[in-house]
Amino acid sequence: MNAPLKPSKLIKGATGDWEIVIGLEVHAQVTSKSKLFSGASTEFGGAPNAHVSLVDAAMPGMLPVINEACVSQAVRTGLGLKAQINLRSTFDRKNYFYPDLPQGYQISQYKSPIVGEGEVLVELEGGDSIAVGIERLHLEQDAGKSLHDQHPSMSFVDLNRSGVALMEIVSKPDMRSAEQAQAYVSKLRTILRYLGTCDGDMEKGSLRADVNVSVRRPGGPLGTRCEIKNVNSIRFMGQAIEYEARRQIGIIEDGGAIDQETRLYDSGKGETRSMRSKEEAHDYRYFPDPDLLPLEFDQAYVDALKADLPELPDEKKARLIASFGLTLYDAAVLVSERESAEFFEIVLGALADQARDGKLAANWVINELFGRLNKEGIDIAASPVSATQLGAIVDLIGEGTISGKIAKDLFEIVWSEGGDPRALVESRGLKQVTDLGAIEKVVDDIIAANPDKVAQARAKPALIGWFVGQVMKSSGGKANPQAVNDLLKSKLGI
Repeated sequence: MNAPLKPSKLIKGATGDWEIVIGLEVHAQVTSKSKLFSGASTEFGGAPNAHVSLVDAAMPGMLPVINEACVSQAVRTGLGLKAQINLRSTFDRKNYFYPDLPQGYQISQYKSPIVGEGEVLVELEGGDSIAVGIERLHLEQDAGKSLHDQHPSMSFVDLNRSGVALMEIVSKPDMRSAEQAQAYVSKLRTILRYLGTCDGDMEKGSLRADVNVSVRRPGGPLGTRCEIKNVNSIRFMGQAIEYEARRQIGIIEDGGAIDQETRLYDSGKGETRSMRSKEEAHDYRYFPDPDLLPLEFDQAYVDALKADLPELPDEKKARLIASFGLTLYDAAVLVSERESAEFFEIVLGALADQARDGKLAANWVINELFGRLNKEGIDIAASPVSATQLGAIVDLIGEGTISGKIAKDLFEIVWSEGGDPRALVESRGLKQVTDLGAIEKVVDDIIAANPDKVAQARAKPALIGWFVGQVMKSSGGKANPQAVNDLLKSKLGI
């Protein structure tokens, strides 16, 4: 069940509070080598019309043939969304004219989709979460692309994308703020990437969303919705929802009515604008595609795909918390991307059955590594410090061979120069000093030079930290902090 809406999520209008109601239709390009109904390549970035078969170009007499790889990807996605898999589904023709749709219709699924109802658990800032219902997932073919900036008086058409398989994932209208919608798309993209069914690259158009927005009085009947078409950025989605909700509130409060229509978001102007009146299903004149038989498979096919699914983010997060003592926040950060989770598990040593301190490993991956990668603008796949190297640094800290300060210096050396951390500690004399005799004189000197601090520390033992800091500074960070602490307590009689 969705958590109750917090008052802060309501929009204050001139005549009272308003609630946004949001549903999303996410179009995810299926990861496959060839298109949904032809053998043409799906590779991105080819020369215009280089990946077009006779089927894609709708040449007379050409018949579509279903690509089983796309079917299995849709089923795997449905399983990842905890959704009903329909063993029998049908393809329909959705009739409308676009210059980049050569057939004059789109092959889609209408009444009988391949995947039925499911659910996505979405985590929000502050530890809250909502369950967003999935209405359906169906397969359909993508259209081509019209290019309007190649010639002063003509538009060009590139059909490379025409016929590429899409999964349209339709949510229920369960979201009540731009933040919830953004978090939902982020979580959905993470699930798709874990499954390997869509790369989620919004810049390449692999993931796009049609955003349905309406407003109503809190708890009142649903309002008239407007659809914002083809939003290809999570940030722009948030801006588009906020603008559209306020636009609708302004119209209603001025005594007007909302027209059901399709709109576009202009990111340059930060506003939505009307594109066309919203079509209803009957406008598309759906009918079963006569060239394609119903799509049927048995439960054994579904079960085999289910058995081969990877560990998904929610399950991985729960395991990291239960088995390695990670906080909810740390686990959520680490599983947000499949590559990050895999990197962390190597650092953790969990994949090699030599699990290290989970909290220590998480701190180093999140704070040191991710912090540095973000600062440098580097993806984790290109990290100069490998997961194995970082795991070795964590081991050296855990063994007491190096202190946390030396570890940061070592991290910098490995980042800049590479090398085996353990060998670097030996060759550069970075080992932590644990011999009390070697640091006792330093402790005695600092105590002798600061009698006022000694009196304060004896009166308030927490102030011993100042002495520890001075000793660590004097030793270049090589003294063992625990050994220093113990020695100071003995010397000061605390």
